Amino acid sequence: MGVVGAVVLALAGAASSSYVSVTAEFVPAGKPGGDAYVAVTFAPRDKEIVVNEEPAPRLKLAADEAVLLDKQKPAGRAVYDPENPKYLDVAVPVHLPVALKPTAPKGRHDVKAKLTYFYCSKREGWCRKGTEDLAFPVDVR
Repeated sequence: MGVVGAVVLALAGAASSSYVSVTAEFVPAGKPGGDAYVAVTFAPRDKEIVVNEEPAPRLKLAADEAVLLDKQKPAGRAVYDPENPKYLDVAVPVHLPVALKPTAPKGRHDVKAKLTYFYCSKREGWCRKGTEDLAFPVDVR
């Protein structure tokens, strides 16, 4: 069973941040036994908004998901150091590992997931939790 193509589509739900736009793309494994992932791109709507590296963004697949398995490492306890904050390079997508379920039915499927991340305003000195409802296509062959 294989996957063909990487198609981009993102849907932001009602819980989306007005400060950060998020897109998601499923990227299939390049070769059999390789790693597949969901590439998540953050686009702050203001140059003073930054996306935190820790706690790391987390993807939660829908409970009834029939196509993908979550392959993210268990979330560890994030230690935030306000004296030395670390932010993501938003020019580079974050890769969140997934795998095709062995029982994934062939065809095109819309996968739904919720993304949780944290972002801050450098100018105003605050940080917030962001959540996005995402949907992206996965073609299973």
